[in-house]
Amino acid sequence: MLRITDILEKTQSYLNQEDLEKIEKAYVFSATVHQGQLRLSGEPYLTHPMEVAGILADMKMDAATIVTGLLHDTVEDTLTTLEQVSDNFGADVAQLVDGLTKISRITFGSQEERQAENFRKMILAMSTDIRVLLVRLADRVHNMRTLQYHPPEKQQFIARETLELYAPLANRLGINWIKVELEDLAFLYLYPEAYQEIRRRVDKKKEQRLAYTEEVKGIISQEIAKFGLKGEVEGRAKHFFSIYNKMKSQGIDFDEVYDLIAFRIILDSDQDKSCYEALSVVHALWKPVPGRFKDRIAMPKANGYRSLHTTVIGPYGERVEIQIRTREMHEWAEEGIAAHWRYKEKRSKLGAEDEQIMRLRELLEVQQDSGSPREFMSNLKMALFPDEVYVFTPNGDVKAFPKGATPIDFAYSIHTDVGHSCIGAKVNRNIVPLKYELQNGDTVEIITQAGHHPGKDWLKWAVTSRARSKIKNWIKTEERKKSIELGRDILEREFKKHNLKLSQFVKSEQMKKVCEDNGVGDIDDLMAHVGYGRISARHVVNRFLPEDLVKPEEKVEKPKAKVTPPSPMGISLTGIDDVLVKFAKCCAPIPGDEIVGYISRGRGITIHTTQCPNLAELDPERILEVNWNVKGKETYPVHMRVVCRDKKGVLAEVSSAISAMDINISHAEVETTPDLRAICDFQLDVNDLEQLNHLMASIRKLKSVMTVERLRRG
Repeated sequence: MLRITDILEKTQSYLNQEDLEKIEKAYVFSATVHQGQLRLSGEPYLTHPMEVAGILADMKMDAATIVTGLLHDTVEDTLTTLEQVSDNFGADVAQLVDGLTKISRITFGSQEERQAENFRKMILAMSTDIRVLLVRLADRVHNMRTLQYHPPEKQQFIARETLELYAPLANRLGINWIKVELEDLAFLYLYPEAYQEIRRRVDKKKEQRLAYTEEVKGIISQEIAKFGLKGEVEGRAKHFFSIYNKMKSQGIDFDEVYDLIAFRIILDSDQDKSCYEALSVVHALWKPVPGRFKDRIAMPKANGYRSLHTTVIGPYGERVEIQIRTREMHEWAEEGIAAHWRYKEKRSKLGAEDEQIMRLRELLEVQQDSGSPREFMSNLKMALFPDEVYVFTPNGDVKAFPKGATPIDFAYSIHTDVGHSCIGAKVNRNIVPLKYELQNGDTVEIITQAGHHPGKDWLKWAVTSRARSKIKNWIKTEERKKSIELGRDILEREFKKHNLKLSQFVKSEQMKKVCEDNGVGDIDDLMAHVGYGRISARHVVNRFLPEDLVKPEEKVEKPKAKVTPPSPMGISLTGIDDVLVKFAKCCAPIPGDEIVGYISRGRGITIHTTQCPNLAELDPERILEVNWNVKGKETYPVHMRVVCRDKKGVLAEVSSAISAMDINISHAEVETTPDLRAICDFQLDVNDLEQLNHLMASIRKLKSVMTVERLRRG
């Protein structure tokens, strides 16, 4: 266990005596209030805040941040109040602790809602002070290091959240070591077999790799010294998750991953030109691989990362990836905002870290526009795109966008009104369609027309969370207007059937009661629900008819939510009956998937998975909460792709693994490729997600199999 003396030793080189005493006081306070509490590992709970504080000390954070690390769980997990924290450690620490306090005391309808609200709170707090996010990242690092003590389901959820949200957040803040560690730890729990296989194969070549690394380092060091360049050369194996990603994205085997070692030239000079001089030395020494050079000094990444990247054909014909940077660039590349936080008071001009904070604060606008937890999390993930393109405005300003962004994203980045009225764009003075994908170096000019409005098709082309949220808001508003008009028309006709006039009851107390009983705010909401098909017009009219005119089966007692019996398809709908239910072909849900229902006018309810990409294009007002309620053994169609080495008997091996689990193959297609791979697509009939995951794990164990994945088909 880390001791307080260890933390004080880490910090005494850059903090004063008063700060050290404050940290020690926080340690005593945390130990007192957490006394008697244990972690799942059986260790005293105090070990966790101590480890978090230790990580922050390694990052050389200020005293307030380290004190917050020691106290970050006190308000949530003990009887400590924010007032006590403020009285003992000051308003600054209290504000940080408040930003980190999880909202576990509030009851949520779903895990997704809890996750979304935690991230909302974190981003809101971060907009005031970026240190909130730095403490949360340190907290997540230690939680991932001790994830083995959680049950498997919890491990999967935490690892998935870490990979999809926390690692990209660390990347956007430029803290590379946290990004790498979180990715590898998440990889271990999400894909344990692939992780262990890559680890085994990397360890197998360890001695050979170390010898090669030392040889290349020696050659580079000797060569740059000849030209008067001072610095050091590093060489290390790529982390496991990056190797796995390369194998998966390129469909190659481990033995085909050539650049397993990455080299860095870290120059003592603070001049950018020294990096270009070192680059010319490397290219004179070894032949560069075409298309593999990236100048991240002239065009830095969105997170402030600056470096030159090149790949050359090194000794023995091996591909060698080399990064070239100054020490200042290297410090930012590894530690990002954390490295520069302690210099904040010394700087007067806007730095890369300040620009990065401004970028993350833009998430607040998205958060305010997001109507549901699902939409918020979707926007958040989209805002964390790692790959970006850089384009110019007509005035020569540079704007960064996610890879795949279009003129629509550019238009909304200027102003919402510009986005709404966009009818076209000029790229490099040539007119292009709105779905054109922006390329590095493009100069973009937006063409607008007053009175023009966005269409649903724009959601297929927009990539940024800002553009998508603005388009969705406009569509949602228009859809609501249409639904209110349709609902009014339906209600008027239903009232007319019974010789009643809707207009006579619109403002009545009785109508207010109908709205209240159906959980809607006002008459417009009621009409919108009728238009969407959520509430039947007859249900409303019955409230205004004499008792003897209402059929027995239509009589309304005290309106209350009711749960219908499970449908033959194993879906439970709350408060809705007599409705056609079908599964979406695009995502083919199976029991175990998280699902939602979508009301299709006249076509019942279509069930989608929450991960279905088509959900982004659907009207959120028509999305319902649904649940699995499977009784007995049902089978559901699912598509699976297996990529393996093309050799005799491989299809029989895969088919045998499927048959061994008593799973029916309803359709199969096999395609071979010139690089001797076999792509096998299967349509299977499975019972649920657990059975599918078990099958995929079994197939991955086959020696000839390279990848196994579930397919979503549109």
